[in-house]
Amino acid sequence: MIRKYSVFLIAAAASCMPAMADITVEQCVELAHDNYPLLRKYDILQQTDKINISDINKSWLPQIGIYAQGTVQNVVPSFPDALNNILEQMNTDVSGLGKTQYKIGVDVNQTIWDGGTSKARRTVARSTSEQQAAAVDVQLYAVRERVENLFFGILLVEEQTKISEQTLALLQNNLAKLKSMESNGTAMQCDVDMVEAQTLAVDQQIIQVKGQTQCYRRLLGIYTGKEMTKEKLVKPKPEMPASMASTRPELDLFAAQAKANNARQNEISSSLMPKIGLFAQAFYGYPGFNNFKSMMDRDLSFNIVAGMKVSWNLGAYYTRKNSLSRIKLANATVETDRDVFLFTNKLRTNEQTARIEELQKVIENDRRISDLRTNVRKAAESQLENGVIDATALLTKITDENQARLTSSIHEIQLIQSIYQLKYTLNQ
Repeated sequence: MIRKYSVFLIAAAASCMPAMADITVEQCVELAHDNYPLLRKYDILQQTDKINISDINKSWLPQIGIYAQGTVQNVVPSFPDALNNILEQMNTDVSGLGKTQYKIGVDVNQTIWDGGTSKARRTVARSTSEQQAAAVDVQLYAVRERVENLFFGILLVEEQTKISEQTLALLQNNLAKLKSMESNGTAMQCDVDMVEAQTLAVDQQIIQVKGQTQCYRRLLGIYTGKEMTKEKLVKPKPEMPASMASTRPELDLFAAQAKANNARQNEISSSLMPKIGLFAQAFYGYPGFNNFKSMMDRDLSFNIVAGMKVSWNLGAYYTRKNSLSRIKLANATVETDRDVFLFTNKLRTNEQTARIEELQKVIENDRRISDLRTNVRKAAESQLENGVIDATALLTKITDENQARLTSSIHEIQLIQSIYQLKYTLNQ
């Protein structure tokens, strides 16, 4: 009764334990993208773009400037001597303009038409923001390759662990047989020692490989932001990409760079256009606009002037040709970088395709080689029991079988990894 109750408790506890979750390489890449700190830069770029556009739009608001000034002049306007004599005869005292002058005022300017400058600046700001976002896309895309390499690295070492554990079980089984044979006098102690030493060596190898696996899993956990010590990594199927066309984010970056250069070309064109605006100036001080009154007394007065102004910076024509040439050269550089990237990408695609074809041919014989090595090992075990061969020959056959299985598994995972590397190269 107690034993049944204990079994029930163990089963209940096992049912409460979280099951080992299956996770694919695509899920790992998605988790890594969402967890990567660089992702926050998209929000920063978006906010920066809003601020830049807001500043450009505010250039249409009235531009107001407040000032205060005081000056001292050595010469000021005055009446002609003949007029001064007449005024003196009329007993009229004219002090003239004072050499000390002072005023406080405000200047207001309102743009009516800026020749398309603000529109061009908005286009430049948006295209620059798109270019920076495309550069972030390229940086984030590199995370995919790192995560996939870690994922397949874990698959490789875990497959090595699995095969080594099978070999260990095989060695332990043969070790038990040899010990029994040694007790019956049909095997020597040195044979037992040899197999036991090999068993311990394989056990050490398993411990080392498991430590390497945990290291890789911790690194993958850092990238994904998720604990990866218990998750079961699902081995993908060796499916080739649906298309060999490249859609890498670098191509979008090159397009964004060219778009930003063309936007600057529109900005240069707008700088050649005249600007039309309204203006108003008002001040309180001395002297005012009425100089005759200011000559008669030194009273402060309020003065205002308003009007329309047309300005045209002809100096922009001097550098227009060079500015357009720089943009043309910048576009040529972008086009060259794009061609170099596509050329390199095509070379890498051909190399990876050839590697995939090579592994596909090699894998065709791997299974047959493993089966043959297993048959040879089984025959060697029978021969050892009959005293035909010694333990050294058996260990050789076990080692050959282990190597054949390991090579077959490695080739299979390498094939899948090569396909995913091709998909990474093409962004498929």
